[in-house]
Amino acid sequence: MSSRIEQIIEEIEEFIDSCKFQPLSSTKIVVNKEELEELLRELRMKTPDEIKRYQKIISNKDAILEDAQTKADNIIAEAQAQAQKIVSESEVMQVALQQSNQLIEQTNAQAQEIMDKATEDSNSIRMNAIRYTDEMLENLEKIMSHTIDAAGSKYNNFINSIQSCYDIVSKNRSELSPQAAPSSYAPEFSEESTQEEA
Repeated sequence: MSSRIEQIIEEIEEFIDSCKFQPLSSTKIVVNKEELEELLRELRMKTPDEIKRYQKIISNKDAILEDAQTKADNIIAEAQAQAQKIVSESEVMQVALQQSNQLIEQTNAQAQEIMDKATEDSNSIRMNAIRYTDEMLENLEKIMSHTIDAAGSKYNNFINSIQSCYDIVSKNRSELSPQAAPSSYAPEFSEESTQEEA
């Protein structure tokens, strides 16, 4: 079952795919800002809860190991008690001692196997949680990068449009009266500042 964050990311991808291309462009699209901001707002709200859920899974590692240790200790204690009983009730002390040692060795091997399995399981849970969180943040990073690029492109188009209008007005004034024509205007902005403002 997918998480809400995965669902939101799919919705954002579907939303982007459904956007129309800008006229005369095969790469730039027209985006409904309110819809995209709403999806990003919900994604931002859900992300901390999702990360906390996986942090809780990772924190269960100690509980898994502690439970495994308790089971191993109980098996060893039971084996030792049974071995002691065998020794005390056996008529042949040497055979009883040998049997008890074998039983202790077997139970120690079982206890070690339980500990190894618990360690492997907890490490697997931790790695899966980290992998999933990294994939989720990678998708979010791509979406944010795309949004920044789209906003910067819109800003550049707006500035170019204003500059074109300004040039026309200046040219018209110059044609009417060369003395009244304003000095040329060159707005101080760069692509870097454009991206920062976007």
